[in-house]
Amino acid sequence: MQGISTQRAPHPSVVLPHFAFAAISFLVLSIVLIFSTNELAGHFFQPRILALTHIATLGWITMIIFGALYQLIPVVLEVPLYSEKLAKICFWLLVTGTILLVHAFWFAKFDVWLLIPAHILLIVFIMFSINILLTAKKTIKWNIESSLIMASVFWILVTVFVGFLISMNFHRVFFKNNHLVWLKIHANVGIIGWLFFLIMGVGSKLIPMFLLSHKLNRKKLQFAFYAVNAGLLFFFIDNAYLYLNLDIVSFILIASGLAGFISYIYESYKKRARKNLDIGLKHTAVSILMLLVPIVLALVMSLNPEMEMKYILRLNIVYVFSILLGFITSLILGQTFKTLPFIVWLSKYQSLVGKVKTPLPKDLYSEKLLNIQFWSYNISIALLFVGLIGGIHYLAVAGSYVLSFVAILYNINIFKILMHKVKKEEIKN
Repeated sequence: MQGISTQRAPHPSVVLPHFAFAAISFLVLSIVLIFSTNELAGHFFQPRILALTHIATLGWITMIIFGALYQLIPVVLEVPLYSEKLAKICFWLLVTGTILLVHAFWFAKFDVWLLIPAHILLIVFIMFSINILLTAKKTIKWNIESSLIMASVFWILVTVFVGFLISMNFHRVFFKNNHLVWLKIHANVGIIGWLFFLIMGVGSKLIPMFLLSHKLNRKKLQFAFYAVNAGLLFFFIDNAYLYLNLDIVSFILIASGLAGFISYIYESYKKRARKNLDIGLKHTAVSILMLLVPIVLALVMSLNPEMEMKYILRLNIVYVFSILLGFITSLILGQTFKTLPFIVWLSKYQSLVGKVKTPLPKDLYSEKLLNIQFWSYNISIALLFVGLIGGIHYLAVAGSYVLSFVAILYNINIFKILMHKVKKEEIKN
């Protein structure tokens, strides 16, 4: 666990607020989902669906990625974060922009109420990118993980800029083609370019570290880097300018790249020295398996562009949710308890090590609740996916209720960690 913290790590005040806001966002997301299951059966371009998606991508996923990345940058790039002050400013602007954007979408205010958060979020991601790029500039030892993270920074700028243009297009129409085409680009580039690249960059460093795996074939990561970048670039050019409707080419490139990453993680699992998986690593294993769901769905949609509209809409919804609530959420639910307890433990007990008896990082949260969270999450996702794919409303509703229970358990444990205090007797001893 020493690998996730170094002398160069930022102050906890930079990192911890991100985890707190993300946990609350996850709870809000799960509750709002209960009252939005009817909309999930229709077109994806609806105010509530847009609001849900951005609670998930900005409030839940991006927020926790920002916090985790600030802690992990010293590990991957082996240099301190360029500016902690800039990171704190980004946090508050991201909170403000996310709340305003979700409000605009939920109440279908596609006017100035959408333009304001669009400008704020564009500024946030430009500032974030500058902070990461200037941090990377100082690194001496460049590796494939660094390249994967830098690729994610590039694609998030593309994603946010396209989103910004979409918001401007609502105010004054200037797109020559349908704005839904640009929404498709915005969603896929954001999910694959921003989230997948970042997960590959950080995951390829952390997962082998937690599994105690060594001597892995890093050429698989290099292949993933080039294949996914090529697929995204072709996808963007084809959908924005060429209109050749060749998503299958993009799919083959991106899927083959992701297969390289999955193969790398599987090799890490096979060569692990740590044979017993804790709940955090079990969550991670489930997330890797769930990555197969959107790959299969993307293949089906790429091979059947003339599919009946009601099925296309249903598969699109499931595709997005299988990534956001399946693959990425499962990964976060597991990795949070591999990183956050250690970060808080260090801030509380590092100066007491060797002087008094201290608790272990795992003592800062309830392992019993984490076990219940794991199994409840698996049940919720199974119910949601079967309900959404099969159009069985009551199953989707049941799944959203169970997911809310998962979010409650997650929040209890997160705030138990964040509010942990050193006991007076520990200091005296």
